[in-house]
This record gives sequence, C-alpha cells and structure tokens, in this order.
Amino acid sequence: MKKALIITYYWPPSGGSGVQRWVKFTKYLPAYGWKPIIYTPENPELIAVDHTLEDDIPAYTTVIKRPIFEPYGIYRRLLGGKDAAEGGSNEVNPVNSKKKTFMQRLSMFVRGNFFIPDPRCLWIMPSVMYLKRYLKEHPVDIIVSTGPPHSMHLIARRLAKATGTPWIADFRDPWTKMFYFKHLSLTKWTEKRHARLEQKVLDEASAIVAVSPLVKKEFEEMTSTRVELITNGYDESDFDDAVVEADGYFNITHTGLFAADGNPTELWRVLSEKCGKDPEFRKMLRIRLAGKTDKEVISSIEEAGLAEHLRDNGYQPHTVAIKEQKCASLLILPLRKEPEYKATIPGKLFEYLASGNPVLGIGQTDGAMAMTVNSAMAGKVFDWDDSDSIAAYIDECWQRFKSGDTDPQTTGIAKYSRKELTARMAELMDSLLMKNIH
Repeated sequence: MKKALIITYYWPPSGGSGVQRWVKFTKYLPAYGWKPIIYTPENPELIAVDHTLEDDIPAYTTVIKRPIFEPYGIYRRLLGGKDAAEGGSNEVNPVNSKKKTFMQRLSMFVRGNFFIPDPRCLWIMPSVMYLKRYLKEHPVDIIVSTGPPHSMHLIARRLAKATGTPWIADFRDPWTKMFYFKHLSLTKWTEKRHARLEQKVLDEASAIVAVSPLVKKEFEEMTSTRVELITNGYDESDFDDAVVEADGYFNITHTGLFAADGNPTELWRVLSEKCGKDPEFRKMLRIRLAGKTDKEVISSIEEAGLAEHLRDNGYQPHTVAIKEQKCASLLILPLRKEPEYKATIPGKLFEYLASGNPVLGIGQTDGAMAMTVNSAMAGKVFDWDDSDSIAAYIDECWQRFKSGDTDPQTTGIAKYSRKELTARMAELMDSLLMKNIH
C-alpha cells in the first residue's frame, strides 16, 4: 500500500471542523490504496475536545506524536481566554477589530510579529529534524501538509526539498487573504515576510488544494503550480447512524463556532417581531445553538426578547451536532462581516446540506457560500440587513413546518460526500506519484 505522511496540527481528541477534514480522509484513503501516517503534536492547544472523532480513525493508522513548545498558552491568558478543559473562551475569535486592552494589543503585536507565520513556528525545526530521520527508515510516497496553522506547510516544504518527495499543500483557509490577517498588527516587514513564505509554499509545492472555488481562483492567479479544488464535505455514515425523533418545535439551529462579528442582529429582530404577531409561532419557536458561541451573540438574542426560546447547548461532540442538524426546521449560517469571507465556504454547510433541511444563509449574496447553497437548491442567502427577505423566508419555512412537509430540500450534493472527496484526493496523489516516477 502506498504511504502518505500527513502533517497536521489538529487531530483527535481535538475537536472542531479543522480536525474533521483529515480524519475523514484518513478513514477512507485505505480503500483507494493509500495508508496515511499522521504527524501531529503531542500537547497541542485544545480549542475543543471531541473523543467521538477517534472512532473514525482506522485501528492500523500510524500516528506519530511529538512534543511542541508554543507560546500560545501565555498569549491566550493575556487575552483573557481559557482552554478547552476550562470551558473555552467567551470570545470565539479574539483576532478582530474590536477594542482591546493595552495588554491584549501588546500580546497581539507579539503574536503577529515575533512568531511567523504563527505561534507554532517553534515546532518547525524540531519536526524537520525528526522527520528526516524517520523518513530514512520509513520512506513515504507523498507528503501532505494541511493548514492553518501554516507552520505545517513550512515543515513539509523543508522535507520535500530534502527528500525529493512530492508534496501537497492543503489550505483549509487562505494565508495572507484570511479575514483576520489584517487584524494582526503586523509591521510592513512582517507582512512582506508572510507574503514571501506564502509564495514559496505556493510555488514549491507539487500541488495546492483549496476548499473554495474563489480561493482556488486566487491561488491560480498567484502561482503556476497546479491548484485543485477539493471542498470540505459530509460523511454519509454520520447521518445514517444519527437516529433522531422530532420534538414538535420549530427549531432554528446553528452548529459550530458562532462569532460576534457574524451576529445576525436583523434575524433576531425579525424573530422577535414575529413572536409578537403570531402566538403560535411564539409558543413553538426554539433557537438551538450547538457549539462555541460568543457572549455578544447570546446577549443580542436576550436583548431581542428571545431568551425563553434559546437553548444554548455549548460545544457538543460531532455526533450530537449531526443530530441537531437533522432535527432542525431551519438551519442558519451567518458569515462574519468581513469582505474576505466572500471566498469562504464554512465546513458546516456541507453537513447542513446532507441534513436535507432548509438553510438560511446571511452574508455576501454573490459569495462562495451563496453559490453552493443556490446550486444545491438548499435554501436562500440574504444580505445581513435584508430583514424583509429574511422575514419572508422564515414565514415560508414556518408554513412548511406547519404543513408537515419534511421532504429533503437539497439536490446534487453527492459530490460533497467524504468518500467522493477522498477519491479525488487519492486521484491527485496518484497523479503526482506517477509524475515523480517518470
């Protein structure tokens, strides 16, 4: 069986969407003749903990864990955050344009300018030294790095140079075009340093993988390296295994991270007004949150007079999040209010599609998320301030709920199944291996 070295910072028991992508690839790659060998930190910063994801990892998978030293714990403390064991942070994404204390601004400056490309950079050289020795005794056919954190790409770059092994750089998110990049308080020198490193990765990798068509286009404009689109997706077995029973309520559900800069205030206002006009709707409405949610979002819901309808369940294992999606009457997906988010497709969207339930997206109506929702006929996407259209769509979904219409709303989503996506990744690996042989 061919072997692939996968360099990833995120791996179970760490939870979240950044983990799921390569856990699912690892689950299905052996069926296509590839054995993944995972290289990951022994003591990473845990944003969330989800032991259920470990069930997807084949028992014979080789997982190499090595210690990492990173200043992230100190940085997090200065920002006032907590790790997963302490219940997580009240602020989903502290790297944004909101007002901060002097210590928070200082720590942000240090993080952005002293640790390039990210606080995991101190793991680059120890990893390269260890993996060079490991690969001499255990050669592999291909190297894959997945980022962010983009330090993983820099480890792979050095290994590929040293061994001549083909290398795939898998970008789950962009680098310098990521929304938070402009909030890192970078000096001009640091910005140029990031840009140079990004360009080296794009130019020197054997292939680049993007998860959004707009990000793919951006990369193609930056490099002549082959760029492939392999999106995130859904695992059919997750949905087949999720047995749920309707609770009789009109559940408006959000799963995953819910950040303050994506707080859909117009949605809360629309729901509040409808509760005031429709007693039956007020009785049946539930707003269900399953994931890490910013305190500002919770406060906004309460201020809209919707506290009695809120069920904030906090971070949940992936298996529970799937059940929440399947039980939803309407799934909401507000994007962050950042222009860079036009190119982003949140990973949860594909599982939303697999649930068969209608999706209410809020964000750029010409962005990548809207393109995906529209092509799957899965729902509608509106601008953040388009309250009239949001209200009309909620009315439509409410009437559908009252009529008992539970037929799936989506079409043409098989291309997003994890098996299909893994087949495409294996095909890319095979093509690079053949090219390297010849």
